[in-house]
Amino acid sequence: MKLSSISLSFASLLAVATADWQYRSRPDLSPPQLNITIPPKDTAPGYLFLAPYSGFADIGTTHGPRQSAPYIFTDKGELVWSGYTYFSIWAANFQAGKVNGKDVLFSFEGSHNPNYGHGHGHITFLDQKYQTVHELRAGNHKLLDKHEFHIINERTGLVEIYDPVPIDLTPYGGTPDQQWIVDAKVQELDIETGEVLFQWSSLEHILPHDSVLPVYEGQPGFGYNSSDAWDYFHINSVDKDENGNYLISARNAASIYKIDGKTGEVIWKLGGLPGVTSSDFSTKDKNLTFSFQHHARYLSTSEDGSRQVISLYDNSAHGTENKDGREKNYKKQSSGKIVEVDTKNWEAKLLFNGPAPDNLLSKSQGSTQVLENGNVLVGWGSEGAVSEFNPKGEAIFHAYVDSGEFGHLAQNYRAFKFDWHGYPTEDIALYSEVTEDGHTIAYVSWNGDTETKSWKFFSVDENGTKHFLEEKKKAGFETLIKFDNKKHSKIIVEAFDHNGKALAASTPVFTQKQILPYKKESSNDQRIEKLEKEVGLLESALNYFDWRTHRSSYGF
Repeated sequence: MKLSSISLSFASLLAVATADWQYRSRPDLSPPQLNITIPPKDTAPGYLFLAPYSGFADIGTTHGPRQSAPYIFTDKGELVWSGYTYFSIWAANFQAGKVNGKDVLFSFEGSHNPNYGHGHGHITFLDQKYQTVHELRAGNHKLLDKHEFHIINERTGLVEIYDPVPIDLTPYGGTPDQQWIVDAKVQELDIETGEVLFQWSSLEHILPHDSVLPVYEGQPGFGYNSSDAWDYFHINSVDKDENGNYLISARNAASIYKIDGKTGEVIWKLGGLPGVTSSDFSTKDKNLTFSFQHHARYLSTSEDGSRQVISLYDNSAHGTENKDGREKNYKKQSSGKIVEVDTKNWEAKLLFNGPAPDNLLSKSQGSTQVLENGNVLVGWGSEGAVSEFNPKGEAIFHAYVDSGEFGHLAQNYRAFKFDWHGYPTEDIALYSEVTEDGHTIAYVSWNGDTETKSWKFFSVDENGTKHFLEEKKKAGFETLIKFDNKKHSKIIVEAFDHNGKALAASTPVFTQKQILPYKKESSNDQRIEKLEKEVGLLESALNYFDWRTHRSSYGF
């Protein structure tokens, strides 16, 4: 089913309308908003790093987020920085980090293949001025995949590669014409030079028998060609410990592997599904199961090296959105987990479990980040939400990424929280308007600025002389100030930090006649508008589910 041209027009207009009037000083920005359902309480310091995108197929502007991009927010929902146009095409895994002692932002940018859960591109780095300073690509004539970039010791980066190769799949249940499999690879790269320091291949060390998604089911690809290769392993995260050994999350094997950093051999395997996956560890905890997981990270290692603590995101789900019989759901909700593995007694112990608020079950994506104060930040992947838990496992913050009428379908690969200091080279944005009763209202913002504590406003006379008007404490992304009933024809604003140091000044702007959002007065018109909105939503939802029915969503 396709949207009718009338419904498509209504939906498009509605989507545009919901994005208008967010910021008068930056009408070009239409970022998603955080729909906070659990207000922050005792949360860790830092900003939220998100890169939401649309869960709809590409059907014009009838879905959100309208401006898919990396974003920085406060946990109170205030925008700090919009990365729209800073990263092109499709961006994910947006984070802050350090490279050779310098603070940077980085993100994957490139193609996105939602059918098979992979994409090809590169890693882009920005400095604290939000200027592009570096790009990194995979080596050895391989294409870097979207799933992972993880900085090690400020010098090297871990990446994952989706590499289809032809082999005989009949030993694994395939037919003679099923000949393609994904050889999932890991590379450790020198960030500055791009030199490949280490490369690991899944097919060289782990047989396809480890997969919990058989080739004949077709869930991770049928293997008939390189575009439909059987993704038996599906690496979605890589980490490295202080001893040089790697930690690999294999989603389609529902297992986590520790890999020798010299030989590439498997040191141990933590299987997530007793009775389905093999595992080198036993457990007495019935709650210590996981499947189709993401984002496994080393947290700590005991002095003798026999015990290691790791974190992971437990999806417990994998499959199509239309419940066509090929889904794999092992629990009713996803969760963030912290696990200790003991290689003396070969036991695994669950140390932390953060279950999803609202019983969210994400069939793809997700992340678990342990913060410096012990709190745990969990991104719910395909469900487009983020939560923070205290060490007791209590949710102390929860929000959905929302973007207008269709924002409930926004997704976000990973969510993070970092301290960050931004010093934008963008000009301060200032807009001034006069109301019908003669009041001057000014709006000011500075995209990416984290240092301004107050704004000083000045009028500018015909000779260019400044006259101080008022100082206003910075209030969120855009600060509004209303002056007395005298019209100020030209306004300028200056930014000051917490020490009273001047940071920058805007260019003077002329005051404009105020334009207010149009409101229909007729109650009948309002009823018609509401009906049109409901019809547009219904038809768009039907179109979405019809689209899902005719394609598989393999997730990532």
